[in-house]
Amino acid sequence: MARVCQVTGKKPIGGNYVSHSNIKTKRRFLPNLQTKRFFFAEEARWVTLKLSADAIRTINKNGLASVIKELRLNGNKI
Repeated sequence: MARVCQVTGKKPIGGNYVSHSNIKTKRRFLPNLQTKRFFFAEEARWVTLKLSADAIRTINKNGLASVIKELRLNGNKI
């Protein structure tokens, strides 16, 4: 599961490099992924997740417990 956010599902997308002469060649736009450890107090353990910066903000807003609960409902092993 390389370069995929575990919470939002963001992954690389395609696009073009555009030169000054307007020549287009293929490139990839990679998501801003961070490996982050959180202490999951309900289970008294550390959880390591590969997250986009947007997902880190979501966890700060909604709380880790609700995000992990939603991930487990979708069938992800955390």
